[in-house]
Amino acid sequence: MKRIITATVQDRAGVLNRVTGLLQRRQFNIESISVGPTETEGVSRMTLVVEIEDEQRLEQVTKQLNKQIDVLKVSDITDKAVVVRELALIKVASSSQLRSEINGIIDPFRAIVIDVSKESLAIQITGKPEKIDALLELLRPFGIKEIARTGLTALLRGHQPQVNELTHHTLLK
Repeated sequence: MKRIITATVQDRAGVLNRVTGLLQRRQFNIESISVGPTETEGVSRMTLVVEIEDEQRLEQVTKQLNKQIDVLKVSDITDKAVVVRELALIKVASSSQLRSEINGIIDPFRAIVIDVSKESLAIQITGKPEKIDALLELLRPFGIKEIARTGLTALLRGHQPQVNELTHHTLLK
């Protein structure tokens, strides 16, 4: 089962490598990973989508991640109320005659054209992965030249403790 795991970590060199290395050694497949700074200086947030078969393995990976010195907090947010988004950039083959047809396809998805050349369009779309997959399927007949996807990033909905509510002591761990 795919699990969405978030980790708040110290923003230091090698942290990403240690986290991914730990998952690799335990033979977890990382489907996507996104990392970026948080509202707290020196702290980053990782969002990992990992294939984990059972609760015991989930507990194992959570405990192992929490043991890492630069990891401040690990949460499995799969079954919680979350806001999930992904960004995709899609380059599609397009002559000037096909551009209006492609625009008609991307408009309902709230995607936008971000670059135009003689033989292609570059399109930007954000949303749930299913939305991006649906647009890709509609664009395939035109000829997709290139795709770049960020992977998931997610936040809990409403007021639930996050990094900004960690105590100073926890941040110095």
